[in-house]
Amino acid sequence: MPIHAHAALAAKAKLQPFEYEPRPLAPGQVEIVISHCGICHSDVHLVDGDWGGVFPVVPGHEIIGTVVAGDGIPLGTRVGVGWQCGSCGSCEWCAEGEERLCMASQATCMGNYGGFADRIRVDHRFAVPIPAGLDSASAAPLLCGGITVYTPLRRYAKAGSRVAVVGIGGLGHLGLRFAAAMGCEVTAISTRRDKEGEAKAFGAHHFVVGDPAANSFDLILNTAHFSPSMEVYLQALRPKGVFCQLGASAEPLAVPPFGLIVGSKTLSGSAIGSPAGIAEMLRFAANHGISAQVEILPMARCNEALDRTRRNLARYRMVLAA
Repeated sequence: MPIHAHAALAAKAKLQPFEYEPRPLAPGQVEIVISHCGICHSDVHLVDGDWGGVFPVVPGHEIIGTVVAGDGIPLGTRVGVGWQCGSCGSCEWCAEGEERLCMASQATCMGNYGGFADRIRVDHRFAVPIPAGLDSASAAPLLCGGITVYTPLRRYAKAGSRVAVVGIGGLGHLGLRFAAAMGCEVTAISTRRDKEGEAKAFGAHHFVVGDPAANSFDLILNTAHFSPSMEVYLQALRPKGVFCQLGASAEPLAVPPFGLIVGSKTLSGSAIGSPAGIAEMLRFAANHGISAQVEILPMARCNEALDRTRRNLARYRMVLAA
């Protein structure tokens, strides 16, 4: 039976109805009937051809649905699928539970057809059960946006850490919520004063417009799609502080060496997380009432939803509903 989807056939083309015959279910795979799919800026990059010619492309990698066939997960289980849909399962990284670092990693919607569709088939290891306390629509963005901010917070922060989140958008608003729930002292950094009220509602204790003060933070998460002045931001770190880049900026980071050397500071990057990390993040979200703030449109209006994401109009994440 064909899978019905929406695909871009060329760079910057409008998505259009698209059908494909899936490969037979392999051992260990599951088929999922999709109920919701969030939209990430990565989907925009794929559709616009920024990451190469991978057409036709069916975007979508913040997927929630129900298992209807396959093995490894009981039928009827509500699951989520993020950016990654497969790995080799045998390398050192897979053995350590760091499948996201596997050299044979498979992307859900790059080289495969993604979640702007009625169904999808993936390796069951990458279909993570959704806790009962989470609403499907507002939990869908956690599968990529949520785990992207949770992973570095889990690694670098603890209760009492002074954390700054740069950019109050799809990633940033989730970063504020997770950091606050972890007991951090949270500062939102934005170029727009009008976001202060919402940033504080998301959990920020402080709000800064423009450059941060020196010696202020243990961890800075740059969720924005721009490259800031690294001289300013490294100065804003306290000794042994970490600057973590999350936004996929096209501009390089110009890093002054002494900005790292003085104070033993660290520059890092992070993306997504392992299936075990996603499961942990979802449990944390359910326990602390964390979800994305979403705008929901039907799947048939995927072009409108994608364009709102492209133009940074979403408040704060677009989600498609079947």
